[in-house]
Amino acid sequence: MLKEICGQYPPETWTGGLPMKYTHEERLEIGRRIYTGEMSKYQAAAEYEINYQTARNYMRLYRDANHLPAKEPGAKTHQGDSLPKPVTIDPGLEEYESMTKEELIRELVRSRIREARLKKGYEVKGDGPEKVFIPLSNKNTK
Repeated sequence: MLKEICGQYPPETWTGGLPMKYTHEERLEIGRRIYTGEMSKYQAAAEYEINYQTARNYMRLYRDANHLPAKEPGAKTHQGDSLPKPVTIDPGLEEYESMTKEELIRELVRSRIREARLKKGYEVKGDGPEKVFIPLSNKNTK
């Protein structure tokens, strides 16, 4: 049944019975803008009031019509996107800047131990013989 319906229209104009929003040329232009990195598929979706997957399909339509290679996932072709992002330091990280390499490693190990304990559902307060294990939920830990 679907093949019979699809056979009535050229594949590039059949939309499943919905009215076409953009002409073939307009879809190719939208696809070109996405393919060249002028805009992302999400920006195109917002600007042209279409679904982002439709925008992606327009980009593929442009790519296939012009026999271009597929873009690599996450590849940026816009010149401004290829510049490295400036490194910003979190305001709470000044204390780490003055630490030595050994102190940073020790703090990283402590952080990973703390993270693993939290995943297992408990927290540790104190040090040495005064160490107290505090469960984070009422579940039985045994």
